[in-house]
Parts: sequence; structure tokens; C-alpha cells
Amino acid sequence: MNYSHVFFDLDRTLWDFEKNTEETLRELYEKHFLSLYFPSFFDFHRQYKEINEKQWDLYRQGKITKDFLRANRFYLTLKAAGVDDLSLADTIGTEYINNTPEKTALYPHSHEILAALKPKYQLYILTNGFREVQHAKVERCRLSPYFTEVITSEDAGFMKPDQRFFSYVLNKLNVAPEKCIMIGDDINVDIAGAQHAGIDTIFYNHSRDTYTIKPTYEITSLDQIGSIL
Repeated sequence: MNYSHVFFDLDRTLWDFEKNTEETLRELYEKHFLSLYFPSFFDFHRQYKEINEKQWDLYRQGKITKDFLRANRFYLTLKAAGVDDLSLADTIGTEYINNTPEKTALYPHSHEILAALKPKYQLYILTNGFREVQHAKVERCRLSPYFTEVITSEDAGFMKPDQRFFSYVLNKLNVAPEKCIMIGDDINVDIAGAQHAGIDTIFYNHSRDTYTIKPTYEITSLDQIGSIL
């Protein structure tokens, strides 16, 4: 296929979300003496991840706002340990948002594959993450030179996998779906969403799991993109 535009997800596709967020959470755990409330960092981390995923589901459904999500996920985490402290939760939430984008761990071959693709395609990041956070990550990781633009769900007014998100992108760039390909790690959000919009896909399958949704291509390492594009 003769593609002209290549779309990348950011978190868990280029930016190592698990490694970077765990590092930030560990720093906050120690700074705010959360060992007073949790048996271990593992318990705090596990509790937070479970609550954060549920809060993000509500945010994707439009049931809570961005600002509410930011503080409430930490408030609920602390409350699960018997700590009812909205001020502390708000402080941790703010520091998490400020500190996480400073982390720069990327998946192997990120820079190499982007450098190889840049001369041949127009590259874009399509992300559901918060606008200011995602832009900061891209800048801090020195990814900006590769990409024409970072397009967020806040820009579009809709979140992946909503087809209206992809319609917004295609209309904004004035490009036909068959000229585009989407690269992402989430089979339901990145891959199914793009496919419903008529866009080919490359599924970055970290876990090597089997899914009923069939992407156009599948990889387990970013350097494998070179054999496709």
C-alpha cells in the first residue's frame, strides 16, 4: 500500500508508560511517606493502577472531567488505605502530572525507526492523553523533530476508538484513510478504532496475546516496522 501518513500512539507504543509512571509513583511514595499507610510500594502501586484504570474508563465515557480524574484517582487510592485527605491527594496528583512527563524511557528502536520513516512519510502522534502532558513527553524525549503534529483527544473533542476522533484527524489533514496507517499497542482503542475508520493498522503486541480483532500487520518490536513501511 502506498501510504503517505503514519500515525503513532504515544503511551505504551513509543513512550514506556509502565516504566516511567512506576518511577514517578515510587518517588512520590517516598516523598510523601506513604509507607505510613501502605504495607509496601507494591501495594500502593497495585491499588493505584486498579483505581486509575477505572477512573480512565469513566473519563473515556465522558462521566468525569480531566481535573476530577487527576485528583480523585489518588484520593480513592489513599482512602482505600484509610486516609481521607483530599489536600494530600491533590498535591500528589499535581506532582504526578508535573513529574511524569520528565521521564524519558522509550521502547527500544523508537528513535531509529522514526528517523528511518521521517524522510518517507508524514508522521503524527494520535493520543488520548492530556494535551499538556503529551506535548511535554514528546519534547522531553526529543521526539518533536520527527512529527508534524501531536493530535490529542482534547483537540478532537472525542477519544479513540470513537470513529469521530479519526474523522477529525482525516478532515484536519485532508487525507484519505487508505493513505494512512495507525501504529498502536491497544487492540481495542488504537487498532479497532482505526479499522472502523478505514485506516490500515500495525498492532504493537507487547504481550504476544491472541485477539479476535485482526490488524493489517502485527509486530512485537518497533524495529519490525521497517519491513512493513
